[in-house]
Amino acid sequence: MASFRWSAVTAGGEVVSGVDDAPDQAAIVERLQRQGQIVLSAEPADRRNLFAVLLHTELGLRRGVDRTTLGEVTRELAIMLTAGQDLDRALRFVVDNTGNSRARGLLAEVRDKVRAGSSLATSIAAYPQTFSKLYVGLVRAGEAGGALAATLDRLAALLERERSLRANLQAALIYPVILVVAAIASIVLLLEYVLPQFTPIFEQAGAELPAATRMLIALGAIVGVAGPWVLIGMLAAGLLLRRALAMPAFRIKADRLLLSLPTVGTLVREVLAARLTRTLGTLLENGVPLIVALSIAGEVLGNLAAAAALEAAALGAKGGRGLAAPLSETGVFPRRMIHLLQLGEEAAQLPAMALKAADIHDEQARQMMQRIVALAIPSITIVMGLVVAGIIGSLLTTMLSLNDLAQ
Repeated sequence: MASFRWSAVTAGGEVVSGVDDAPDQAAIVERLQRQGQIVLSAEPADRRNLFAVLLHTELGLRRGVDRTTLGEVTRELAIMLTAGQDLDRALRFVVDNTGNSRARGLLAEVRDKVRAGSSLATSIAAYPQTFSKLYVGLVRAGEAGGALAATLDRLAALLERERSLRANLQAALIYPVILVVAAIASIVLLLEYVLPQFTPIFEQAGAELPAATRMLIALGAIVGVAGPWVLIGMLAAGLLLRRALAMPAFRIKADRLLLSLPTVGTLVREVLAARLTRTLGTLLENGVPLIVALSIAGEVLGNLAAAAALEAAALGAKGGRGLAAPLSETGVFPRRMIHLLQLGEEAAQLPAMALKAADIHDEQARQMMQRIVALAIPSITIVMGLVVAGIIGSLLTTMLSLNDLAQ
């Protein structure tokens, strides 16, 4: 007998977890399913040693397959199964044709587990670094309903849309980040290397320097001495912040603060709305009950404040109030999303309407990001130009005053 750590969703939509003894992983999954629970994960309790836990939680290193490769693998599996191939042959095809060595090794292990008699959901649940609870839950629902190919096709679409949204946001941020770094580097270069070249000239002239020039010289000296310590302090602060964000009590406060910010908060709400509705629509289309779907969706939002609001809405839905009204009372998600979900409930088309809402909020998030970047780039450029012009103007003014003294 071995000990297994598991987590599952009950019939009432509550996420539960525990540690039980069983002969193997398949036995613990079968026992939980007989109890009417949807298994999210089941792995040996002593699977990771202390060093591995510290490596994963403290440094954030992941050994799973990246989302791009996972989306490609999922799409290929869906195509093979739709073409009438059995699961073993589909997995063999994916293993043979995957260029990513890590994905190839992981899928080979999954195929071995399937050949040994485990279901696909149970096999992939052993690799939580790659396969999320949402992924495992959807595969399990697809296998139970005999629609694994269609489920994998929807999963691939879900992963592709999430990757597309993330890529658009990251691409929009690249140029402003580069511009800020270039601006800071230019200012530091002027203060620490260019300005000191003129200091001996000013000292030899014996003239009283303008206040602005004296301030710049002092600032350059401070940057030269304190610069490395400032970088070390920023790195230490970043590590402390990362550690603090790992604590739920601090993380939920930070997430609430993020949602309350004027422009950034609105963007985050749009991204959360797109993620929630796409996850919810995909789960409902695969036959997952609403309460269970809400519990799983809360796990993948990535914002504890939004997850808490979703949990409160799930309690209202359990009481027969539907979904849109409890979500509206939380005040976290955009009104457009609430209205679309309400229309879906009234027309008995909640899955389809949730997916349409996801497309709308995806586009809204992309447009908002473009507007923010369009405003940020000239603002950064103007500020950088004014600072550089101020430094150079101060130098020129001092040089001209020295020429006047020489005459």
